[in-house]
Amino acid sequence: MHILFLKKLAGLFLFVLLSVQLFAQDKRVIQFTGIIMTSDSLMAIPNVFIYEKTSGRGTLSNFKGFFSFAAETGDTIMFSSIGFKKQRYIIPKDLTDERYSIIQLMPIDTIFLAETIIYPWPSKEEFKDAFLTADIPDDDYELARKNLENEMLKEMGLALANDGDMNADYQTKQLAQKIYYAGQNAPITVLNIFNWIEFFEAWKRGDFKKKDKN
Repeated sequence: MHILFLKKLAGLFLFVLLSVQLFAQDKRVIQFTGIIMTSDSLMAIPNVFIYEKTSGRGTLSNFKGFFSFAAETGDTIMFSSIGFKKQRYIIPKDLTDERYSIIQLMPIDTIFLAETIIYPWPSKEEFKDAFLTADIPDDDYELARKNLENEMLKEMGLALANDGDMNADYQTKQLAQKIYYAGQNAPITVLNIFNWIEFFEAWKRGDFKKKDKN
């Protein structure tokens, strides 16, 4: 009985040893190279971690997305980079060449983070005090209301050189002059003798003196 058990154990050990040797013969060392690019715009992805899933050995892609390292046929290669979905590639077992190259595409991975609110106050009590004593600036509605107050409009009117009727008359004359001289050169008004006469008359009347706001 004991001898039979030893024979079975020896047979099992021999089977496992032969299986390991056959498996080792199937795996061949190759130079695994490639370029890693984005799947949407085909742009090179630098600093991607490329490693064999079981042993962890691997390398990083350069700034052009290129990588190269020694691997074995049948290895499961992982591609990992922040901002992209992790990818997996299995090197074929039936390769005959000593070099093998691929183009690996990586889709962008959108990560949603939980909302974080940062407060400038260390406690709710300090926030309450700061909120109640805050000097809140006027909004657009309040500014418009203040600008339309009678006293404000009166001060603004006194600061103007001309009233509303005079400004409207001036704009109308300017528009009529543009229409009259459309398509031709307008005369130089500084050489117009009538303008000079009007200027001296206005100067004598004191039209250019500052008005007393009181």
